[in-house]
Parts: sequence; C-alpha cells; structure tokens
Amino acid sequence: MNSIPCVIMRGGTSRGPFIRMKDLPSDQAQQADILLSLMGSGHALQIDGIGGGDPLTSKVAIVERSSHPDADVDYLFAQVDVVNKRVDFNPNCGNMLSAVGPYAIETGLVEPQDGTTVVKVHNLNTQRLIECHVPTPGKQVQYEGSVTISGVPGSAAGIQLSFLDIMGSKTGQLLPTGNACDDIEGVEVSCIDAATPIMLLRAESVGLTGHEAPAELDNNAPLLTRLETLRREAGRRMGMGDVSQSVLPKVVLISEAEAASHTLNVRYFVPHRCHKAIAVTGAMAVAAAINVPGSVANHMAIITQKLSAGQLLSQITLEHPSGSIELTAEYRQQNAFDLARVSLIRTARKIMSGQIFYTSPPKEVGHHAIETVD
Repeated sequence: MNSIPCVIMRGGTSRGPFIRMKDLPSDQAQQADILLSLMGSGHALQIDGIGGGDPLTSKVAIVERSSHPDADVDYLFAQVDVVNKRVDFNPNCGNMLSAVGPYAIETGLVEPQDGTTVVKVHNLNTQRLIECHVPTPGKQVQYEGSVTISGVPGSAAGIQLSFLDIMGSKTGQLLPTGNACDDIEGVEVSCIDAATPIMLLRAESVGLTGHEAPAELDNNAPLLTRLETLRREAGRRMGMGDVSQSVLPKVVLISEAEAASHTLNVRYFVPHRCHKAIAVTGAMAVAAAINVPGSVANHMAIITQKLSAGQLLSQITLEHPSGSIELTAEYRQQNAFDLARVSLIRTARKIMSGQIFYTSPPKEVGHHAIETVD
C-alpha cells in the first residue's frame, strides 16, 4: 500500500490533511485519485479514510515552496466530496488557510521568528496573496491561547489572516455585471466578486426574516428552487456562463443585525444548503459589498444607520447562525473600488502527523465542481 507524509490540522472551522505538493503526482487527475482514497470518499461516513462524513471535514490543503517572488509557499485547496468520487480544485477555503502558516513553519518551509512569524501564501485557487501572522514565541508555533471563534469549541492562539487585493478573484471585476444592483425576476440583487463571487439579496425579498435556522432553510424546497433560479441567472450575467454544475456564485441573504454593535445578519448558502456559520471568503465578499455605493448591502447598512452615505466602514461584524465574525477592511485613498486588504482572526490546531496510506486509484473518478463549505 502507498503512503505519503501528512499532518492533520484544524484550520478555523474546518479540518483535514495537509500534504506537500512534492509528495503528489503532477497530474491533477492522479492527485484527485489519491485524495479520494485517503479521505474514504464514496461512503457517507468515509469509513475507509480520514474524512469525517461532512464537507467541513472532507478538505485537503496541498502546500509547497513557492516560486512566486512575493510568497513563501503555495497553497492549493481541494474539496473532496463525501459520497461521490469527485474532487473540486476550483474554490478557495479561508478556514483551512488558517493552518497553512503553522504547517509551513512546522514542516520547515518557513523559518520561524521569535515572537510572530509572517508567512506569505500564494493561493493557487485564486492567484491571490495572503499574509498569515502566526504567533511563534521562542521560535515555536503557539497553538494554545485565549482567542475564541464561533463554531469551534474552546480557545486557541489567534492567527491574523490578511487577504490582499481580493477584488475580482474569479471574474476579474468587483462588479462583474457592471452594476452595484441588478433586478433579476423582480428581486434586487448585488453581484460581487471579492475573494469569491456572491449573489447578495435581502432576505425579505424572498419572504424571509433572515434569522431562520439553517435546518429550516434547508427544508424549504420552494425557497431553494427560487434561490437557484436567481443564482443561475446571476452567474450568467456575471460572465460565468452556465453555473448549474458549479458552486459559484454563492448566495447570501442579508437582514438587520440583532446586536446593535453588529453590521448585518447573514445566511450563506453553499450553494444549495445554508452554512451553519459563514465561509471566510464569503464574509470578505459581504464586507466588500457593504462599502460599494448602491449595493443591496450598502443600502441596508445605511438604512440601519450602521453606515453614513459616502462613508467607508473599516470595522465590520457579521452575525451568522453560529455567532459572529469580525473583519477589518483597508482601502487605498478611501476608494471603495480599491480594496487593499481584508483581515480577520482565526485559530488552528495541529492534531497529528505521520504517514497516511491510500489504495490504488479506482477506475472511474473525476474532479468536477461540488458543493464547498468554507
């Protein structure tokens, strides 16, 4: 039986194996074969591998030294389907990225500094750069700490992630349709591409309060059908073609936040189920949308007096089903269309390291778009 070195880590609200690119074949289809085997895909419990039977625990991070002049390491994210033998290398995962810095230091790809080590990551899924500020007192990765994040029990050391120049990550434009607000079948939506493409709309425009539990939304078949119809048309208008077999763009419903200190309340779809929290990339896209004049999110923030007309909001807190997430947006020359970086705090933990075994590849596999949960 074949084996490769592996470190299993939790990154944010996700978990999975971290593997060196040099230990995998160069052909991506062959990479997919190996990932399907080691995760145990093809069974609801992934009983023959290390996957946890859930999209949040069926993720893989592939890391290697980078040839990019401004990066230390390359990071390729892979979402491995639980039941179907499919792997998607197209989306990004900001939660798994939380552990890329610690992994790079632990495996000798980056030399640690005393205090804090900044690991510069080149994300191969989006061709964007991320700075990971990893606490390394005494030149050792620190995992224990007092930082808590919604969706993860206990506390850990905080890792700051700063995503650079996230606008147009997939389509090349912050506003792929050319408009801050579009009308699709009588519903006002904003199509935004920042870290990930999203279609954003008010929950009330589809008959919701926006505070429904994910399970309630998942069981609302007419709602899911309606959202999918709007999503497919949004994808077409965004220049993404037929998105019926793609996870992008994602759908975000927004409503007024319950807490006075929070900016907006969100329900994030992935794309046919409601996320129990919100993806890091999705949160960044919403943060960008809030500052785009005329967008659905901008309009709601002004109505709820969380934002003044013409103002750029730098500190943003989004409510979601599991709690909240805080982000900091930095703009060049106070220009809403020149977003320099978005930063947030995540945590990570090393769970185990060793050799992971995989079987010979099955006869029929693929690496097509599947639902991705960040």
